[in-house]
Amino acid sequence: MTRVALFQSTSGIDPEANARALTDAIGTASAGGAAMLFTPEMTGLLDSDSARAARVLRVQEEDGVLAAAQEAAARHRIWVHIGSLAVLVENGKVANRSFVIDREGVIRGTYDKLHLFDVDLPTGESWRESNTYSPGAGVTLVNGTPVGKLGLTICYDLRFPGLFARLAESNADVITVPAAFTVPTGKAHWHVLLRARAIEAGLFVVAAAQVGHHEDGRNTFGHSLVVDPWGEILLDMGEEKGVGFADIDLKRISDVRSRIPALNHRRPIPDAVTL
Repeated sequence: MTRVALFQSTSGIDPEANARALTDAIGTASAGGAAMLFTPEMTGLLDSDSARAARVLRVQEEDGVLAAAQEAAARHRIWVHIGSLAVLVENGKVANRSFVIDREGVIRGTYDKLHLFDVDLPTGESWRESNTYSPGAGVTLVNGTPVGKLGLTICYDLRFPGLFARLAESNADVITVPAAFTVPTGKAHWHVLLRARAIEAGLFVVAAAQVGHHEDGRNTFGHSLVVDPWGEILLDMGEEKGVGFADIDLKRISDVRSRIPALNHRRPIPDAVTL
């Protein structure tokens, strides 16, 4: 049995303030007996004003939030999965990048969000991630974490089951889905999609989320979840900020897969034929 912690935050436009909240959460998670802390998408900066955000964005090697997390992880002897940070990349755009940091403060793996959220919502909200962000190009798993083999996704990736199937076929034990879901899409789809992905893949899903009203004016859904391979919700943090805890038993994976061995029954899907 492994205890994990999730940080449900309301990140704002000041990276230094966000870094302080993150390091406090790392200390709280360690004091609560967690072996690993999971944080939301855009832990270091959540700002829809691209011009204002550009003034504080940095390349990975110069990112102050990342450096603070590495120092705190080493000081508190805990693994940390930063759901994502916005970091400058070579092509002049920004990567929405996850980081897995070990208890020595060493970065053990990164993942850039594959699927970008471009949409006009009935509420009047409009999001064009592709205007700012560069999509990732690979699938990432990290071995040797306290929760076994960790598969990485970010937010909108949740809507693409093929990615989760690939991670499951690569023997992931846990898949992370850090997010900043809008309230309308969260109410409609967050719980059902996370439970479906856990059931389909036959593994654990850990989804730390942003929550509440943010400085840039947006509202996020919250409800950070831990879901087991049967689809049971082990933790739902509702709409409150803070650190929550759940216990993960990896033996549950083989138990569930022995009852419904769907992964063993998969066959190549032929091309569709239109008649």
